[in-house]
Amino acid sequence: MAGFGGQGLMFLGKLTVQTLMDEGMHVTYFPSYGAEVRGGTANCHVIVSSDEIASPVVEVADTLVVMNQPSYERFKSRLSPDGALLVNVSLIELTDPPPAECILELPATRIATDLGDVRCANMIMMGAYNQMRSFVPIGTLIEQMQRAFGETKSAIWDLNAKAIEVGRDLAREQLAASSQESTI
Repeated sequence: MAGFGGQGLMFLGKLTVQTLMDEGMHVTYFPSYGAEVRGGTANCHVIVSSDEIASPVVEVADTLVVMNQPSYERFKSRLSPDGALLVNVSLIELTDPPPAECILELPATRIATDLGDVRCANMIMMGAYNQMRSFVPIGTLIEQMQRAFGETKSAIWDLNAKAIEVGRDLAREQLAASSQESTI
């Protein structure tokens, strides 16, 4: 998971690992920040497995979630050919895409802005990621998001729940369209 600092990538990674750890999976979370507070680079390696995990570093990713062009350029070569790419096409020109089994093109920044707060773009990506990987029912994911934000941020629960639902719906549409194309 990679993007600019301030795009909520660390929260996205933490939400993923907490949710799946609560489901009994083994998880690791390995964050990396640029020197800048906002606008610098931010990425995290997330590993989820039913088996014990030997290293928190992702050499070859089965899923890549990218939110900006520099992150796309930096990490696209790490994607497994049978992996999945979730790309924020609001900020990324999908040039020379890596071989991948699935590419979801999500205008997360634009949609988040339309929803009223650009900061929920990460939850659009989360909804799409959860839909694509079928991790947990959406209600479980929304409950986890609320717990992660805590009561002090309850004012943004509804917006972020809506963003998760929008991401789910976008992924559902794109996955259905790609399965129809493969049967033609």
